[in-house]
Amino acid sequence: MPDIEIRPLRPEDAAEWCRLWTGYLEFYQTTVPEEVYATTFSRLLGDDPQDFNGFLALVGGQPMGLVHFLFHRHCWKIENVCYLQDLYVDPQARGTGLGRKLIEAVYAAADANGTPAVYWLTQDFNTTGRRLYDRIAQVTPFIRYVR
Repeated sequence: MPDIEIRPLRPEDAAEWCRLWTGYLEFYQTTVPEEVYATTFSRLLGDDPQDFNGFLALVGGQPMGLVHFLFHRHCWKIENVCYLQDLYVDPQARGTGLGRKLIEAVYAAADANGTPAVYWLTQDFNTTGRRLYDRIAQVTPFIRYVR
C-alpha cells in the first residue's frame, strides 16, 4: 500500500474536501446547500477555538478520507471533550486501515489538547464503520433525540 499521510486541511484542499464530504453526505442520504459547504470549509480552516478542525488522509498523495472534530465544554468535566462529527473514507480505500488512522489522529489531537474524552455518533445501518468502532471505542447506551 502506498504511503499514508494524515494532515490538517489546507486552503488548496477545497475541491478534494468537497468531493469527499459530498460522498459522506450521500452515504447518509442527505444534502446541504452550497452555502453550508463554503461556511463549513471556512470554519475548518479558521483559528477560532470554537471552530471545527479537519484532517485529510492522503494515500500516495491522493486525498482518500477526511475527519472533522470539535473541542467543547462539558458540564460533567472540567476539561473539554472532543466530538468527532464526520468520518469518511473513499470506497476504494475502505478496509485499508485509513478510518482507524483518521480516528487515531483525532485521538492524538485530543490528547495534545488535554482533552481525553472523544465521542461520536453513527447510524445503526453503518455496519462497516461499526465493526471498526467496536474495536477501538466503547459503545454507550445513550439514545439520541433531536428537535
